[in-house]
Amino acid sequence: MKKKTQINRRDFLKLGLLTLSSLAFVPFADEGDQYREENLGRVATTQVSVYAAPSDSARIVHQRFRDELVHIYEEIVAEDGPGYNPLWYRVWGGYVHSAHIQRVKLCFNPVLKSIPEQGQLVQVTVPWSQVIYRKDEKAEWRNIYRLYYGSNHWVIGVEEGPDGEAWYRIQDDLTKDEYHAQARHLRPILADELQPINLDVPLSEKLLEVSIAMQETTAYEYGKVVRKMKISSGMLKSVPQGEVPTATPKGTFHITSKMPSKHMGGGQLTDDLEAYVLPGVPWVSFFETVTGVAFHGTYWHHNFGTTMSHGCINMTNEDARWVYLWSQPPVNDDQWLHKGFGTRVVVY
Repeated sequence: MKKKTQINRRDFLKLGLLTLSSLAFVPFADEGDQYREENLGRVATTQVSVYAAPSDSARIVHQRFRDELVHIYEEIVAEDGPGYNPLWYRVWGGYVHSAHIQRVKLCFNPVLKSIPEQGQLVQVTVPWSQVIYRKDEKAEWRNIYRLYYGSNHWVIGVEEGPDGEAWYRIQDDLTKDEYHAQARHLRPILADELQPINLDVPLSEKLLEVSIAMQETTAYEYGKVVRKMKISSGMLKSVPQGEVPTATPKGTFHITSKMPSKHMGGGQLTDDLEAYVLPGVPWVSFFETVTGVAFHGTYWHHNFGTTMSHGCINMTNEDARWVYLWSQPPVNDDQWLHKGFGTRVVVY
């Protein structure tokens, strides 16, 4: 087992990242430009079991809990595992299935001295960043959301936080509330990263085909496959009359609007880690307008190949970004909400 790293209260408050229990498993570098650990995983659900062998029939050694970090020493494709996702990780003390482990890094960023008038899109580059909120200047700061690795957010200001360090002021696109996150945890997304992919291909020659049975999305140009992507579509379950179904609707649709960041789930300001509140869902491409079904990135599970969502098409952040940049209407650097009768989507 790796040596435990001691951390004082000042450093702990400044990092604002991890529970003390996590520190026993993830040693941190000094406050340098970047922490280069490449093999970290965050527990993305209430708890996961660590098994003595890469099999859910093996003896359970212990539990790891939400937002704890683990070192991933090895990836194992196990025969005794679900066929759609046979990937396991060897961690300290045993093995965990990959379904609810988010691969993360810990990268600190230079702080912007000013924010453009239209706001600045940023991405979280640490396992999680604790958001603080107060209703007005006379109120006390309190914790609300945690912003997770790979999620995107809109920054509208930079200010000195309660610890004397720089904090970004974020505006929530759903609730319009404003809250703060440590600036060093958020990387500005540059315009060059948002250039459209294969914009010269005519609209009529691009197609996104979603197979519910195969849990796969395939992109075509001129009738030829250009990318295959593993997905998680909507869960098949009964819902009370009048509520939105969780199954992904089948039929022919078109991309209608895109957002690089979207608050999904509930809109309450809460510090309940188990609440269905998903701020900053990245790379959202809507294609069904009645219930708001979209392709989007996913930071709360890694269990692609089986149904997991409330109706949307869950994808890796990398795949969702590709769809966002490849599909039409094209991304416009000066307008972050893109509306139009875009790329055809067939769900079957």
